[in-house]
Amino acid sequence: MSNDPLHGVTLEKILTDLVDLLGWEEMARKIRINCFASDPSIKSSLTFLRKTPWARAKVETLYIWNIKKIEKKKASSAANAED
Repeated sequence: MSNDPLHGVTLEKILTDLVDLLGWEEMARKIRINCFASDPSIKSSLTFLRKTPWARAKVETLYIWNIKKIEKKKASSAANAED
């Protein structure tokens, strides 16, 4: 098993999880990228991030910093769905 927290996680999954946790506004505040601030969408952000290594690295770092919160939110959502 890899120790890399990004192993097997797609960029789309990273972006979707971060948007679910933080929202576009907070993402734009944390990482100053126009595609998060101006008419944001997963598709346009993916296109930009795939072409821009420095921006992708910032998004991946933000994901790693928030991975515990993301997992906790998913677990509580799953528990609420069972109720």
